[in-house]
Amino acid sequence: MPTTSVTAVLFDADGVLQRPTIDWWSRLNSLVPTDSETFVAEVMAAEKPSLVGKGDFRDALAEVLQRWNSTATVEEALEPWQWFAAEPAVVSLIQGLRAAGIGCHLATNQQAYRRSLMHDERGYGEWFDQSFYSCDLGLAKPDPAYFRAILAAIDVPASSVLFIDDNEANVAGALSVGLHAEVYDLSTGVDTLEGLLRRYGLPIPA
Repeated sequence: MPTTSVTAVLFDADGVLQRPTIDWWSRLNSLVPTDSETFVAEVMAAEKPSLVGKGDFRDALAEVLQRWNSTATVEEALEPWQWFAAEPAVVSLIQGLRAAGIGCHLATNQQAYRRSLMHDERGYGEWFDQSFYSCDLGLAKPDPAYFRAILAAIDVPASSVLFIDDNEANVAGALSVGLHAEVYDLSTGVDTLEGLLRRYGLPIPA
């Protein structure tokens, strides 16, 4: 149990706030006839620069498709990045915290295409006090600099901030700069998240 009260919570997106709605992995594997695991690995590697705002993921994806002689269009290959949905119970929990005076912020690694889907088309920005997308910051988790940039923006001491993510490396990055940080995966249920928040003395109804 922390000795300093938490006044702000940073929420990861994928695996904490939202989950896939369709098996996107299978879809990506279907874009080439052979050695699909290597192809998908190349797609994921091609995305990394755009996560910190370097280059356009569409262009990088087009290059991978061309290199593999895939018949899929860039738009078809991009579709899996649209296949996600926020968990309403988590959104409700966040709104309850905000109503009680707790600052709630989105802290997520995303490239500009997915940022546009989340923030602009689906209105994620309305659910949080501030949203921190890696492509905007030019920094990505688990880089400690990512968390320092957020702390500077929200102007809250690290000891008063709780970070929640489903990735242990990201949690370690947050801990390294003095934040409270916990691993949580949406697949374990929203009750688990509620219990985690209660352990930090946050106002969660029984």
